[in-house]
Amino acid sequence: MRKKLTLAVAAGAAAVLAVAIEGPALGAVTAPKGTANVAITTASSDTAAPAGARTGTGNGVRVGKVKITTQLRNGRYELTDPTRGGLTTVDLGNRKGASTKSFTDMDNVWGDGSMSSRQSAAVDAHFAAEKTWDYFKNTFGRKGMRGNGQGPVLGVHYGKGVAGAENDESPQFGDGKDDKNPLTELDVVAHELTHDLTFTAGLTNGLSESTGDIFGTMVEFYANIAADTPDYLIGEKVSLHGDGKPMRYMDKPSRDGKSLDSWKPGLDDLDDPHHAAGVANHFFYLLAEGSGKKVINGVTYNSPTYDGSKVTGIGREKAAKIWYKALTTQFKSTSKYKDARAGTLKAAAALYGKHSAEYKAVEKAWTAVNVK
Repeated sequence: MRKKLTLAVAAGAAAVLAVAIEGPALGAVTAPKGTANVAITTASSDTAAPAGARTGTGNGVRVGKVKITTQLRNGRYELTDPTRGGLTTVDLGNRKGASTKSFTDMDNVWGDGSMSSRQSAAVDAHFAAEKTWDYFKNTFGRKGMRGNGQGPVLGVHYGKGVAGAENDESPQFGDGKDDKNPLTELDVVAHELTHDLTFTAGLTNGLSESTGDIFGTMVEFYANIAADTPDYLIGEKVSLHGDGKPMRYMDKPSRDGKSLDSWKPGLDDLDDPHHAAGVANHFFYLLAEGSGKKVINGVTYNSPTYDGSKVTGIGREKAAKIWYKALTTQFKSTSKYKDARAGTLKAAAALYGKHSAEYKAVEKAWTAVNVK
């Protein structure tokens, strides 16, 4: 067994982001026959792609009108991407269990942007998964979240009234408390997919959740679509609590009323790792963008520091490379915030040198969130 990592809670539960719980696989799904072990290529055109790969048009609830890669088989299009390891999106039928239904289509035009079409939320998830694959491959040379060249199987329409997303054996996304508000926003999907990467380091604590937020944000910037302008707000389109507010804020985590801006004793052992994630989220924002007030893509941020110091950012691309290297070479199941500081400093030294501006920025950003 391994710990199930979730992003949000089911309807009727307390208005907090869900706790990691120990238990057997719930609602695990497997790829439809013929989708696994498919040849991998970066080609996206019909002529250069593997046999059966086609470029379709999707109309998502969250992502709007986008291009997606599908597979033509036996005269029908399937929501499977053979160019990205057989990445597949399936319909869970608003049940909690192993039953799945493949999405198929006759004209390769998917969804209409509304929940009246079950394909619309599937477009969101499929597109986000493709962008997540591309980000990690093009940035870090990683083929698939587990590094084995196999794409994930994503399930949409999970359960009834489920305002949550989780990744146990596979990523699954509910449709919200009223079944009209799917948890298929781009950064939410990328967050859940990133758990396949944090599992390889054995992380199940706040560092795991912050890693999901960090790379969910990076994928959002990488995709750079008008329907979901890149920002440092997590799940802002979902309105999980019905108030139109994001789930989490990276520039000042305490804005959600529960997360902490800086470390304090006992934080590493908080029951809810999402709230413990605030410190690493804040560190990453400071390392990438710096402290103080600024406007990015029309969103105003005002990031404080624990000690009143001023932090100058090194850019999100460098910050992400440092975090990725620390995650894949330094972090382990017992890692806490003190270890994260040491690991990211080692990563910065390896990437940029121990006397570099990047190394010094990592030091300052951790001190600014009281991790020393």
